Amino acid sequence: MTATLALAGDTMLGRGVADALRTDPRAPLVAPEVAEHLDRADALVLNLECCISDRGEPFPDPHKPFFFRAPPVAAERLAELGVTAVTLANNHALDYGAQALLDTLSLLDRAGVGTVGAGENEELARSPCRLRCGELWLRLAAFCDHPAVFAAGPDRPGVAFADLSSVLPAWIHDAARPEPGGREAALVMAHWGPNMILEPLPRVRRTADELLAAGVTLVAGHSAHVFQGVSGRVLFDLGDFIDDYAVDRRLRNDLGLLWFVELDADMPPRIQALPLGLDYCFTRVASPEESEWIAQRLRALCAPFGTAVGFSDGLIDVRAAD
Repeated sequence: MTATLALAGDTMLGRGVADALRTDPRAPLVAPEVAEHLDRADALVLNLECCISDRGEPFPDPHKPFFFRAPPVAAERLAELGVTAVTLANNHALDYGAQALLDTLSLLDRAGVGTVGAGENEELARSPCRLRCGELWLRLAAFCDHPAVFAAGPDRPGVAFADLSSVLPAWIHDAARPEPGGREAALVMAHWGPNMILEPLPRVRRTADELLAAGVTLVAGHSAHVFQGVSGRVLFDLGDFIDDYAVDRRLRNDLGLLWFVELDADMPPRIQALPLGLDYCFTRVASPEESEWIAQRLRALCAPFGTAVGFSDGLIDVRAAD
């Protein structure tokens, strides 16, 4: 039993992207060549770094600098892009309050896009979802390590928050553990660590080890806005997919990756990645020069984990040590 899973990192459809969608609801978000690559996947999962609503007020935090909200049409555009499910366990799901989060859940459900990592209450926010992915079933769980104030409560909408300063909470083990029998793969999407760093923090690496020990098939992180290295079945940070962010000329957060993971019930996952160029509110396939830079950066980030990186025919091949 096999399947091809596409993974994309932070997808921010607010601010400049929202302005473009309000002006033209059909405004392209990705180039046709990117969409063609997505067509090869049996499922696409990404981190939605905003709420989707036309309601709500900015979250009352005087220290919060950015608030991201996409118009309702964004849910339909994600569905058209082929998005199977999104994680909302991040630091922007509640940017415009509980009502906007509930709108997000409702609009995505209506568009046929699954959600995980946020909900009307703590139980729903922490609950995994189950997706069909090729010949496999995929169990998808999600959590974030910031901000604690966004955490869902017994009767309060919010996100699946986890404090990673100590051992992994039992509820994450329960949410992430695949069903016995080998017919279900388990993916954990984790919004962890600070922005704009190239290497995972020690607590992030420890948490990833705990997840693998719990039986998780694949761990995919996001939050840094730049891609990080791969260690075995852990993609520490997927990087960004669509946004309007300012560009750091050293870290080059305008160059990213769209990840493809071949899942096999009897074999370790095989990982490939498509180099991307993130223009303002629009994502395209990276140029040959950009692609070579991306491959070299990923090779350097993967080397400490014993992971080899090859590049040919426009795709990066990631060969983990184990």
